[in-house]
Amino acid sequence: MTIDRILERVRSFEGILVLAPEAGGPHPEIAWGDFFFYFAPDGEVPTNTQPFATIVTKDYPDDVESQLGDGRWRVNIHVGKTLLEELVGHRDEKVDSAEPDRFIAHPVYGGLGWVSVVNPGERTLPRVLELLQGAFESARKRADRRAQHPGS
Repeated sequence: MTIDRILERVRSFEGILVLAPEAGGPHPEIAWGDFFFYFAPDGEVPTNTQPFATIVTKDYPDDVESQLGDGRWRVNIHVGKTLLEELVGHRDEKVDSAEPDRFIAHPVYGGLGWVSVVNPGERTLPRVLELLQGAFESARKRADRRAQHPGS
């Protein structure tokens, strides 16, 4: 499985913004080479929300358990706490966060309903693509509610 296949699918969502920081741009160097997915039909990064999913290609200082880099990357999707438990079981259970092609609670944001997969493959890819679609739809609905009720 390549990142390109996931990007191709996500980029087909209507109203999607894929932020892909590069060297020399306005984003911090640590984010270069990673991808951040937003519902943003105006093409602008929303100022009042986080991405609904990301792909990270390297370890971050506070997130090293997945041993990313050198061809290892991780897709992270906000699915909510209920679906997270359905996918990974009890969140406090000790798991190998570096095991590829397995759903795990995000090593840092699992408690907030984020699921992760290192190098999705045959076991997880179909579900990853479904979860990305679902997370996108949830982000779209949240944006619609905010637009109908500004300031609330």
